[in-house]
Amino acid sequence: MPLRTEFMLATAGLLALSTAVAADVDRRTANSGNVVLEDVPEIPAEIGEALTRYQNVRSASVAGWSADGESIYIETRFGEVSQLHRVDQPLGMRRQLTWFDEPVGQVARRPGSDQMAFTMDEGGSEFAQIFLFDPSTATHRMISDGESRNGGLQWSDDGRYLAFQSTRRNGRSNDIWLMDMESDGEPRMVLESPDGSWWGPVDFAPDNSKLLIVQYISANDSRIHVLDLESGERERIAGGGETMSRNLPSGFSADGESVFLATDAGSEFAQLARLDLDTGETTVLTADIPWSVAGVQLNHARDAGVFVTNEGGISRVYRFDPASGEYERIDSVPEGVVGGGVFSPDDSRIAMVVNNARSPSDVYVFDWASGERTRWTASEVGGLDPDGFVMPELIDYPTFDEVDGEARRIPAFVYRPDGEGPHPVIISIHGGPEGQARPTFSSTYQLWIDRVGAAVVVPNVRGSSGYGKSYLQLDNGFKREDSVRDIGALLDWIAEQPELDENRVAVYGGSYGGYMVLASAVHYSDRLKAAVDVVGISNFVTFLENTQDYRRDLRRVEYGDERDPEMRAHLEAISPLNNVEKIDVPMFVIQGENDPRVPVTEAEQIVAALREQGSPVWYMNALNEGHGYRKKENRDLYAEAVVLFLETYLLD
Repeated sequence: MPLRTEFMLATAGLLALSTAVAADVDRRTANSGNVVLEDVPEIPAEIGEALTRYQNVRSASVAGWSADGESIYIETRFGEVSQLHRVDQPLGMRRQLTWFDEPVGQVARRPGSDQMAFTMDEGGSEFAQIFLFDPSTATHRMISDGESRNGGLQWSDDGRYLAFQSTRRNGRSNDIWLMDMESDGEPRMVLESPDGSWWGPVDFAPDNSKLLIVQYISANDSRIHVLDLESGERERIAGGGETMSRNLPSGFSADGESVFLATDAGSEFAQLARLDLDTGETTVLTADIPWSVAGVQLNHARDAGVFVTNEGGISRVYRFDPASGEYERIDSVPEGVVGGGVFSPDDSRIAMVVNNARSPSDVYVFDWASGERTRWTASEVGGLDPDGFVMPELIDYPTFDEVDGEARRIPAFVYRPDGEGPHPVIISIHGGPEGQARPTFSSTYQLWIDRVGAAVVVPNVRGSSGYGKSYLQLDNGFKREDSVRDIGALLDWIAEQPELDENRVAVYGGSYGGYMVLASAVHYSDRLKAAVDVVGISNFVTFLENTQDYRRDLRRVEYGDERDPEMRAHLEAISPLNNVEKIDVPMFVIQGENDPRVPVTEAEQIVAALREQGSPVWYMNALNEGHGYRKKENRDLYAEAVVLFLETYLLD
């Protein structure tokens, strides 16, 4: 029989089986038909009523200062999705400026003007378009092509040029484009991406002659280039040598002769450094800080700056002098995780976003001369008392391999409910895989603690960032399942804790964390009661073949190249879909129809396989979402369904 005929018959058989199985599925829709629920029971009204306060938590992120420095632009949500607002004084009213059905993405105010550029996609597709917005008239216009994926907005200091990353050339390559706002406004491509890596603009030289560019290949490998905008010549100035390193630029010096960057070349951790463009010499400025520099921001005059370190998940903020390289810690920053770092137009103040386990993200302003702190936003927590939220405890537990003759230790944050227990446990696994769980505010964790009575354990298994580049590389390629073994070691640790119930454990995770949930179910079903997979990878080969073109090569560097026969065999062997017969735990699969990263087919195929073998599986698919849920009504329904699932299976 011809091979094509065999394939067609096999496909027809699978479709027939899928149709037969689907006939027994209890299917309904919610949220005006935008969410499909399969085998998800009706959610009692009591659950929604009980969760209302947790579902009405807000946060604020800084989007920039007004041109006169009197107001701050923030992104926050009062309706269904986050929009742009203006705050005119500390703790003042948030005046909503945009009213779109989709959330506003990156915002960049044009220097010397209140005009702003922002990005926005449709339905979570991540094919963001660029818009110019005038807050005085509330009018906007699209300046991208309406079809490609765009981002990385970067204005020149004088506001004349806007650089951005776009796939508009062929829908796949991450090229860099430039728009001259004083000409006809038509963008021109200034860098044609020579490969499948991510290229993005970072900073213009003070005289607009050059553009600083980052080339991101993987979490372990990123490079810095300088593009001459007149000649088109590009020079790589950091990374790409014999030894792989991570190099993230922050900006040019005031004279344009140096570049500031964070680099882990020659170190386990990323260090703040200054690179002389003439000699190529790199001077490390933070050699005595044994943690990674996670963010660097220069002021407008380029004569001062701040950097943030990630110290075991907690942020420390320092001010530094670019000329001398000297720095000192800003002690007035509240304890937590810090981001933002936006200087006022006159550089007298800096706005930053602070988040911790008892407070959602809010904007604080620091006086540059005195360090005095002023809180500008106080986000609501649904009427809940934040002082009653459980604070996480940082622990570490031993895993299967050794370092210097002793068991390797895996860090984790543990949220423990009041009472003696033993408490059921929810293991929450972050995505990435090169992400890092940090002690940020989570209404979800507090909800689970309160409603389900569960302890929440959030591990940073090998492959997580924040613990040095060697730790980051421990799960690459053929070592992928070593990170899954770290979850097995965590289950061993849970069994030794008298206040935790080893017989009532659930795993939860999204994206790569969703893969970890499925893989944990493959290996440890006998030790689990429930599993929640959110936009997770079920088969690495089909994932790599079907993820969007613009990011495929980026993922091949991390997971392995499925075109290589040996690697393809390995990826097939470890994929949960090909080991579904080992999964013997109730599963809840949650997906967004428009997900460009982990396509909806990853969810559909694992759900079909679980149904075929008679395993209990709930399935939720939002037709107007992508890689995660951003619309409030969908997030509310999702939270309620997860609680019902946990109460049904974890507490049984």
